[in-house]
Amino acid sequence: MRTFDFAPLHRATIGFDQIADMMDRVLTNDVAQPSYPPYNIEKTDADTYRISVAVAGFSENDLSVEVKENALIVAGKKAAEDKERSYLHRGIATRAFERRFALADHVRVTGANHENGMLNIDLKREVPEALKSRRIEIASANAIEKDVVDAKAVN
Repeated sequence: MRTFDFAPLHRATIGFDQIADMMDRVLTNDVAQPSYPPYNIEKTDADTYRISVAVAGFSENDLSVEVKENALIVAGKKAAEDKERSYLHRGIATRAFERRFALADHVRVTGANHENGMLNIDLKREVPEALKSRRIEIASANAIEKDVVDAKAVN
């Protein structure tokens, strides 16, 4: 595996620390990512997304969804085990889990619902007006000269 040195990036940029740290974290992550519970990420519109997590066997009370420092944390912990049941085969995993999703700037969670064993989390990207592109009108040279001539005529 190749190793990358991000020291020049840290020296030459200001305010991009998060990008360099994220690249370093992704490239040095030798630990296998957990595959439980499975999830989907879908783009539902131009600026809206949905994360669907398969949480069969968990109720709403067993799940928590939290946003903390640009990270979405989905956790599940089953309540006390039911001792009255005797399973011959137990294929539905209800072990505790915690899934983290990194959220980009200006992405916020708009809602979450639990239905048919799926936890759906809706996200929306809201770019502030100051960061949106805008069209700048280009003034012609004739318009500038006309204003100067009109100002001399008045004085």
